[in-house]
Amino acid sequence: MKLVHDSIAGAIGHTPLVELSRIAAGFDGRILMKLEYLNPGLSKKDRAALRIIEEAEQSGALRPGQTVIELTSGNMGTGLAIVCAVKGYPFVAVMSKGNSMERARMMQALGAEVILVDQCQGSKPGEVSGNDLKLVDIEAVRLTSERNAFRADQFEHEGNRNAHYFGTAPEVWEQSGGEVTAFCDFAGSGGTFAGCGRFFKEKNPGIECYVVEPEDAATLSGSGVINPEHPIQGGGYSMEELSQLNGIEPDGFLKVSSREAIDYTRRLAKEEGVFAGYSSGANLAGAIQLLEGPLPGATVAIIACDSGLKYLSTDLWRQAL
Repeated sequence: MKLVHDSIAGAIGHTPLVELSRIAAGFDGRILMKLEYLNPGLSKKDRAALRIIEEAEQSGALRPGQTVIELTSGNMGTGLAIVCAVKGYPFVAVMSKGNSMERARMMQALGAEVILVDQCQGSKPGEVSGNDLKLVDIEAVRLTSERNAFRADQFEHEGNRNAHYFGTAPEVWEQSGGEVTAFCDFAGSGGTFAGCGRFFKEKNPGIECYVVEPEDAATLSGSGVINPEHPIQGGGYSMEELSQLNGIEPDGFLKVSSREAIDYTRRLAKEEGVFAGYSSGANLAGAIQLLEGPLPGATVAIIACDSGLKYLSTDLWRQAL
């Protein structure tokens, strides 16, 4: 690893892997968490942002100085804002007003133009539904055409899952000494699960890989939507298909309630000192399900997807002082 990087982009990746020995005490097995919130943009999406831009540069799909546009819940947009800043591309982030304002302010501070899209009638601030996301996508498509921009489409671009196939998963494998026997991840775009799942299966087909979904919007597993609105920002949009998962067959699906995601996120902070967001708690809840159920004795790898700093205005940390 270089001691001095050419830019902040060089600091993306190579995050620590820690064992959650306090929370996992009493369970038969281990939980290893990859601290992706320690990337420069405070989330795992920094990796995908860098890979998508670099692959687009190499293919000629992205021209020097061309505007980059992407819809985002805030994390991908932050990663793209960082990468575009150091590479000289104007960046426009298109985001639902349902996402936390910390994310919009952070992207603006990094030089991005942030376009906020109204939620659907009846949608709750802090809870972005699939219909809300569709409105964001319509605006992103319109702006991409209007500005002759490059769309850094995290839902379609192969660079998303490549970032985790060539980066995140190999790091986890090396850091754990090849002891991982299971993996689970909350599905946003699906890139992390797809990239890591493919790598782990190639290392050992016996490693079981599970998709984590919101209990009330578990469409990927075919369970349907009870309530499309949930607080786990950045995923669980009630989308029936994710292109990033094409060719990757999960060993199963884990349903996590909003309450479980919140409780485990708070426990991560209080018991392990890991200050992360909702989806990290959802991943931990999924890992506990595996140890309590089908995989006792497993070594489960999970991701701390983003920082708790991005949720200070939400109910996650809203407690009396």
